[in-house]
Amino acid sequence: MAEQPEKTLLLLADHDALALTWFRYASREDGPERHIHKEHTDAFYVLSGEVSFRLGPDETHVVRGQAGTFVAAPAGVVHTFANESSDEATFLNIHAPNAGFADMMRARRDGRDDDAERFDQFPAPADGGRPLSEAIVILPGEGESIPGEHRDFVVKAELGELEVIEFTCDSEYAPVPPHVHPDKIDSFFVLEGELEFEIEGETIRSGPGSYVAALPGVRHGFRNPGPGRASFLNVHAPSDGFIDRVRRAANLELAD
Repeated sequence: MAEQPEKTLLLLADHDALALTWFRYASREDGPERHIHKEHTDAFYVLSGEVSFRLGPDETHVVRGQAGTFVAAPAGVVHTFANESSDEATFLNIHAPNAGFADMMRARRDGRDDDAERFDQFPAPADGGRPLSEAIVILPGEGESIPGEHRDFVVKAELGELEVIEFTCDSEYAPVPPHVHPDKIDSFFVLEGELEFEIEGETIRSGPGSYVAALPGVRHGFRNPGPGRASFLNVHAPSDGFIDRVRRAANLELAD
């Protein structure tokens, strides 16, 4: 969508419930001023390098996120981000709901500053906004792990507007048969290995860096075709209780 020597932005999803972008930040590249959103959650997943996040009322609180770090600032939490390191960094940025993020980025690209200002973004308030404890920070390898056969399922975010899961499975993991979600986006960013998707009867094989989104009402399923393991970020917007259903099913299996 936009590329400059110091940064690249690729818009992967633009739907009312979800805007998802891939970012590249060059070394020492600053992000936006500290700000809040009033109507949506702003979340990040670091893919490579290191991204520094400043969260909450105290701007000195810094999280230096390596690959695999997940950070989310729900509505009212002051935040910003930058690449303060000597190496390039890449990361995913998730807005749920969209709140006009994609339109704002297009307006900035096209020089329509008045249109860009309509986005749900405001300067950090004098009272500091919501407390730091309202932010979500999950470092690599952390998060609630829900056991299952031939797969690892780690919860990164479980909010009403957004669910994010780090999902790893081997080729023996049972294929997820084609199904439909009437009211949410079910999307996948492949981190390692390959996944084979069935989307409305069409088969798509996707490797690292690929993104596949099944919009509401779109029939879809997936499997790991092997031979190795596959890892992906599964993003649901909004939540329909998927994580809790997986949790309950795992507890039933443990009880048997």
